[in-house]
Amino acid sequence: MRSGTSPLIPALSRLPRRAAAALIALLLSLTALAPTAQAAPDPGPDAAPAAATGPAAADPVIKLGYFTNWAGYGRNHHLKDLVTSGTAAKLTHINYAFGNVTGGRCAIGDSYADHDRAYTAEQSVDGSADTWDQPLRGNFNQLRKLKERYPHLKVLWSFGGWTWSGGFTEAAADPEGFARSCRALIEDPRWAGVFDGIDLDWEYPNACGLRCDSSGPQAFATMMRAMRAEFGEDLVTAAITADASEGGKLDATDYAAAARYTDWYNVMTYDFFGAWDADGPTAPHSPLTAYEGIPTAGQYADAAVRKLADQGVPARKLLLGIGFYGRGWTGVAQSAPGGAASGPAPATYESGIEDYKVLKTACPVTGTVAGTAYAHCGTQWWSYDTPETIAGKMAYARERGLGGAFFWETSGDTADGELIGAIDRGLR
Repeated sequence: MRSGTSPLIPALSRLPRRAAAALIALLLSLTALAPTAQAAPDPGPDAAPAAATGPAAADPVIKLGYFTNWAGYGRNHHLKDLVTSGTAAKLTHINYAFGNVTGGRCAIGDSYADHDRAYTAEQSVDGSADTWDQPLRGNFNQLRKLKERYPHLKVLWSFGGWTWSGGFTEAAADPEGFARSCRALIEDPRWAGVFDGIDLDWEYPNACGLRCDSSGPQAFATMMRAMRAEFGEDLVTAAITADASEGGKLDATDYAAAARYTDWYNVMTYDFFGAWDADGPTAPHSPLTAYEGIPTAGQYADAAVRKLADQGVPARKLLLGIGFYGRGWTGVAQSAPGGAASGPAPATYESGIEDYKVLKTACPVTGTVAGTAYAHCGTQWWSYDTPETIAGKMAYARERGLGGAFFWETSGDTADGELIGAIDRGLR
């Protein structure tokens, strides 16, 4: 990912010594006449946020999807499915999730899935089966094949996630050492060239998720600063909270200062509400706007986008998040949002959460609210996005001048890519 030796050096070595010396002298004299380029001083994490500069300011619209390393198990979902569904042709970036954060360092998340699993010809992106003695197998090799087939695709390795975010507290104590470990892992010779950068999914800096972090309001900016220093021109991104409630997670960290060092933020504008509140009230998990009766003020996408803008984060460095799944309750009598419930609705892998590809027929939409959809079927109540609501959200992203959109995650879409198709059309 970094350039090697200049081709001028071997060229000079082939010239006669006197001719080479004359050419070097000429080049030095020309260099002396040219204006000297001065590197801008590092503003430090406490400086005021920059304007919309850097890669995200000039890049085309970003369409990013997460692919999980566990998808190949019970879900039987593989990177080849991104080819057959048409998803790969529509994406600009893939976040491969997740790498682990442990002992203050980046680490492999699942060695078997990541780089050891042997793929059959039927499962493989290019139709060629892995052999027992090839140096790289697993998803990393499939990603390499996918990039060969779709040269426009960029792939980032995402570290952390809900389960492994607790490791960021220790990593924040030595951000430079953490950054060095991440780059060494990403550029491991076995899979060098597969990844175009790194994504950090810290849930949440100086706030509580699965665990609570108390690294301080500047820890995230310091972390991203170290990442940028280590990764240079490679992509450096982060998934961040969309909690815009008063005193909420967006207020706990200086996201504007950290934005100086990031190409973009994946703003997780979903999971605002769900059946972790077992009794309800039912509420759409990914509202775009506020609505009458919303359970918590500030828990909707537009509030997060506006708060980040007010803090000084450039709009072009924000991607709107879309969930390719729904969240639901059971024991619900009321069709409209706001009903009482008795617990999470049954589902395929985890109660209270189900893929769009299942819900679209198992519990079809019965209404819309706040830019998203909901469905009441029997005693179950679900909310999820559809191609129609995604079209509205993409129109919003364009109107606000956002950098694009991302989604969690590829296995939730239909076999013919209904939802990624809506994102693609909506961002053209």
